[in-house]
Amino acid sequence: MSAQREMKEKNPWQSPVTIIITVIGVIAIVTLVTVAVLQNKPLPQKYKYGIVLDAGSSHTALYIYQWPAEKDNDTGRAEQMHSCKVKGLGISSYASTPWKAGDSLSACMREAMEHVPVKRHQETPLYLGATAGMRLLNIENRSASDKVFQAVAEALQKFPFSYQGARLLSGQEEGAFGWVTVNYLDDRLKQGLETTGALDLGGASTQISFVSDNYDGSESPSNSVTFRLYGNDYNLYTNSFLCYGKDQVLKMTLAYQTQSGPETVLDPCFHPGYNETKNYTALYDSPCVSNRKPQNAPESFDHKGTGNFLECQKAVKRVFNFTDCKYSRCSFNGVFQPVLQGPFGAFSAYYFVMNFLNLTDTSIHLETVKQKLADYCATPWQQIKQQHPKVKVKYLAEYCFSGTYIVTLLTEGYNFTSETYSNIKFIKKIKGSDAGWTLGYMLNLTNMIPAEAPDSPLLPHAGYVSIVTIIAILLFLLFILSLRPLWPCRSKQPQII
Repeated sequence: MSAQREMKEKNPWQSPVTIIITVIGVIAIVTLVTVAVLQNKPLPQKYKYGIVLDAGSSHTALYIYQWPAEKDNDTGRAEQMHSCKVKGLGISSYASTPWKAGDSLSACMREAMEHVPVKRHQETPLYLGATAGMRLLNIENRSASDKVFQAVAEALQKFPFSYQGARLLSGQEEGAFGWVTVNYLDDRLKQGLETTGALDLGGASTQISFVSDNYDGSESPSNSVTFRLYGNDYNLYTNSFLCYGKDQVLKMTLAYQTQSGPETVLDPCFHPGYNETKNYTALYDSPCVSNRKPQNAPESFDHKGTGNFLECQKAVKRVFNFTDCKYSRCSFNGVFQPVLQGPFGAFSAYYFVMNFLNLTDTSIHLETVKQKLADYCATPWQQIKQQHPKVKVKYLAEYCFSGTYIVTLLTEGYNFTSETYSNIKFIKKIKGSDAGWTLGYMLNLTNMIPAEAPDSPLLPHAGYVSIVTIIAILLFLLFILSLRPLWPCRSKQPQII
């Protein structure tokens, strides 16, 4: 018994110093692991917000974007969280009553207050960008344009956001920011992939933007925009055609048909049986056609449809000039355009018109598209109204014309062929966000797309925690092994004789 007691007393593991060291070591390792996990665990997602108002020619739309607040320099992925279509026409329609332009935005701005958390209101930037409708008003009546912008600014400053101003976008900006939006949402910029061209069609203008390997900007510098995004350089070709939005082209097409001031117009771009009385003054109220108004024209004319696609296309082609070109190659109206390259996304009115006509599937051969349009245009007006009772008559009556114009613009104007037409994808949204210039505009103004690629962490969170845990365990084992000299030595039991 005395020998066992002596061995127990000499056991170093039972000495107070050894016990204290062991406990401290275990506590240190547990603390190391706990701190690593707590310090690096993903935080509850917090967001920042931005608001952009798209003041187009036919209407205004509000978009709210959000992105992770914990990202350095606001480089987190921005995505659309809410949109609101302003009731009524575009702000340019309020030229004679500018205060109504500001009032028209109130309902959507109140929606924005509900969707953006109150604690983020003061820091949320608010932008308004006006496009072709206001560009036309600015040409026609600069004073009226300024008053509309003033009324809009006064209305927006009443809301608790960080108002950053209302401005008139150039056509080139509208096209370029649309290109940024499409490629940003599709993750093509960050990954350095082949980019997608952007085709935008509104009521008063249309834009085409794409990157071409054969275009360095020297032949037509005014069509060149250079971006450096995520460490990659992009030399972008872009052009905007004012007056070539679908609403203004309709006016121009009708203007050609009413040059002699007739009392009746037989229009192949409207369905057989369509018959409406229209006012000459209203037709020629736009700067796109105001200088063509015929002398001694009657007050109104009867607008009758005949529904003939081929004749409609001939009428539409009259608004294009395909003969004048001082460059190596042109689209139309003497505007330079390099060879088309890559896939294209067609959005805004492109999508809405072709979606209504069930023609968004570009795997359908181009000749088939034209035949379907011909069949649609030839359908009697009464039958069309019966098939679409919920669509406003004004919009319903114009789909034959709009579809014909889109196909003509893409093939005759931009030079898409039967082979390259399939490169076009008609899109409304990309990953939940509307395709359009607004997101690209906000990303540019908030510098959310860095010129250089942002640094990424060496390891993901899970990998980091795993490595720290393994190292901690190894340290613990090494600590135990370091105490080996203190381990008790096994001695031979004395033999009892």
